[in-house]
Amino acid sequence: MHGDEAAVDSTMVARLLAAQFPRWSELPLARVESAGTDHAIYRLGTGLCVRLPRTPSASGQVHKEHQWLPRLAQLVPLSIPAPLALGKPGEGYPWHWSVYDWLEGHTLDPGGITDIQQVAHDLASFVAALHRIDLAGGPAPGVHNFFRGVPLAARDAATRKAIAELSDEVDTAAAIAAWEAALRAAPWQGPGVWIHGDLSSGNLLFQQGRLAGVIDFGGVGVGDPACDFSVAWELFPAAARDAFRTALAADPASWNRGRGWALSIAAIQLPYYQDTNPMLAHRARKVIAEVLMDYHQQNP
Repeated sequence: MHGDEAAVDSTMVARLLAAQFPRWSELPLARVESAGTDHAIYRLGTGLCVRLPRTPSASGQVHKEHQWLPRLAQLVPLSIPAPLALGKPGEGYPWHWSVYDWLEGHTLDPGGITDIQQVAHDLASFVAALHRIDLAGGPAPGVHNFFRGVPLAARDAATRKAIAELSDEVDTAAAIAAWEAALRAAPWQGPGVWIHGDLSSGNLLFQQGRLAGVIDFGGVGVGDPACDFSVAWELFPAAARDAFRTALAADPASWNRGRGWALSIAAIQLPYYQDTNPMLAHRARKVIAEVLMDYHQQNP
């Protein structure tokens, strides 16, 4: 998927485990297929997984997660991953890597959720709890969290460029209008809050139809809370989206910025991944369509 992506396979991972964590080296190892773009993931036995950054930009997420996830886990209402061991470069692999516990659950296509209103409430409770956390020294927006949580204006050039590249896929005039409406929303004036930064259906785990966990905290950091509202335009139809917004008590400007975040992320993802990650490209198309429909309904 990336020009600077490291080659990783099960043989390399097995060698890394044998050299650095021999207590786990005899456990079965199987690659986990997902739409994720930053890490290669291998299930290790039944209760563990190995997570290896694919690119130099993703490699900086490892230490951040080891530092902050154990502290955040005590303060949020859903399960999040627990880092158990920090691996070092070796065996031909260039960066630090991690062994985590394996969280039980499975991802769902948003269309397969039976009680979408309950999911909206549970996810809003998680997001609100995360945004209330008072932990000083959290990571500021930067390359290692995809610049999530920055002011939307910082993404203007990249978003316009991506929209222009999608002239055969979307109504670019409508997309630009929706984007400019988000740019006009009042920026976040308060101190940065803790954000997940990459909330999407692929990073939510369900058990028996209920939301049970949130994974992939590569985007975690401190910034504009509206970044985490973007999931609403991927995961929820209009009624559940309203329930999510109400539960969060999101003000109009923040909600508008959240829609801008959804559009920006999806517009940048689609041209980049449309040939290499069909699942993510499909998700991006859906988000763009939902954002434009919502914008038109609000601005007839």
